[in-house]
Amino acid sequence: MSDNQQPEQNQNLTGAPSPEELEAAQAANEFDAQNELAAAQAELATLKAKNTELADSYLRAKAETENARRRADEEVGKARKFALESFAESLLPVADSLEAGLAIQNVTPEQIREGSEATLKQLKAALERNKVIAIDPEAGSKFDPTRHQAISMVPSDQEANTVVNVLQKGYLIAERVLRPALVTVSAPK
Repeated sequence: MSDNQQPEQNQNLTGAPSPEELEAAQAANEFDAQNELAAAQAELATLKAKNTELADSYLRAKAETENARRRADEEVGKARKFALESFAESLLPVADSLEAGLAIQNVTPEQIREGSEATLKQLKAALERNKVIAIDPEAGSKFDPTRHQAISMVPSDQEANTVVNVLQKGYLIAERVLRPALVTVSAPK
């Protein structure tokens, strides 16, 4: 045989690896597989720990959100309750004045008028303290459909769509229309 055709030392004539080479390759593959398995198990353990941590954080955040929502609902309920209580409390002197006026016997019309005016003054003050403000547009002011309700249109010397007469005052509560003012409006010429 020539030098070019001489088989390598550890290979048989067919060119296949020797049993020692196969065993070494298999051992190397097993070692790599064990290292990969160990790395995968370590990564799995890390991910499980992170998952547990995130699940715990989620549950805590969810509970905190539910508690905040419950507290907010309670506060809104209390605010409504106490706002109504405050409003009712401010009306009690008005009721007292009316009862006191009705309890008096042999009253003159002037005394009735004086008592009614004083009671009305108390009522207006109580409404203003609770942010209930009258809508009482002046004659000749521009008609505002957000605060006024036109009952009729009447011929007038005023510009079209201006208030001619107020039939009933309206009221705002905290800048929101509680009841629009009932008005007559000038018709177009």
